[in-house]
Amino acid sequence: MDRKDFIKKSILGAAGLGLTANQLKAENKSSTYDKLMDQVGFNHLPNEEVKTAKTVLHKAHTRGHANHGWLDTHHTFSFANYYNPDRMNFGVLRVLNDDVVAGGRGFRLHPHDNMEIISIPLSGDLEHKDSMGNVAVIKEGDVQIMSAGTGIYHSEFNKNGDKEVRFLQIWMFPNKKNVTPRYDQIQLNGLTANSAFRQILSPNSHDDGVWSHQNAWFHLGDLEKACSETYTIRRPGNGVYAFVIEGEVTIAGQKLGKRDGFGIWDTTGFDISADSNAKVLLMDVPMQLS
Repeated sequence: MDRKDFIKKSILGAAGLGLTANQLKAENKSSTYDKLMDQVGFNHLPNEEVKTAKTVLHKAHTRGHANHGWLDTHHTFSFANYYNPDRMNFGVLRVLNDDVVAGGRGFRLHPHDNMEIISIPLSGDLEHKDSMGNVAVIKEGDVQIMSAGTGIYHSEFNKNGDKEVRFLQIWMFPNKKNVTPRYDQIQLNGLTANSAFRQILSPNSHDDGVWSHQNAWFHLGDLEKACSETYTIRRPGNGVYAFVIEGEVTIAGQKLGKRDGFGIWDTTGFDISADSNAKVLLMDVPMQLS
């Protein structure tokens, strides 16, 4: 939908989701932020294959996995019933879930607080409703962000009954707690491409992409085979977690395949080259939790 229609639907609201701030506080007894922060520990185990910077390698087959019938999900970092003390977070990046939701199924209304939640659909249509009154559908080519702040309830359902929806669910710790909850979504086809990569998230509301309460920059790249790029980390103290959505690439000398994850920090930048046509998400995030 275009932004005008989105704003109109936001004003109209969603029936049954109009909860007050006091109701949210009373019902949300288990804080998303506190629960996930309690689990954060040392997880940056150096990858000895690369010597030029500190790195960590997470091959696709090493991720946590759960199939609930309606939801088939892979967890890059510890989440729900998957727990690995060496795979808790990458800096402020806490959750990277690769989700497949069956037709007509989804996540029922549930609460979150003090978390920056980004959804990137890969195929299908995902319908969003929340306690702020937002009703929207996101699909491939869109990006959605929700700043949970002081507390929000939301649901996410596969809008179609006859096909799956696939999307990446990404959570970051914010740099400001208890902000006013916020929702936004954009279409990516209107963003400026910097070589093969487009900026899809930043800390600045006037930049390309959505913005977040965190000093983070996300870039999504569609790379043709044999193309090469140099990525410069946007802020001192940040690192980059790369997630290969499709294809094969080499980053800082490390070969990566589909759904592999690779973190790199204590460097100012790195080279990335495509060994095949590839789609890659780069998440440039602070390495220290503030």
